[in-house]
Amino acid sequence: MPDRLRKIAHEATRGINELLGGNLDAGQSARIDKLIEDAVIKALLEGQHRAVDAALQCPEADQDLAHKIATEIRQKNDVLIVNLTSLR
Repeated sequence: MPDRLRKIAHEATRGINELLGGNLDAGQSARIDKLIEDAVIKALLEGQHRAVDAALQCPEADQDLAHKIATEIRQKNDVLIVNLTSLR
């Protein structure tokens, strides 16, 4: 997943560069890539938090399954955070 996030960030940076009609230097491109990557990560984590919240809003009869789903989402969040932190 982290490589895919970097690709998304790089494509967005390229689009920004084209929009501006000029060429960003390597430092500017790297900083924009990082800003976009951070924004994508925050958005992904927010979406996953909302998914956990939604899972926990299930009727009481489905709470066992909802907690299992929420735990799985949280574990995936933890793995994502560890992987992304190791890239920095």
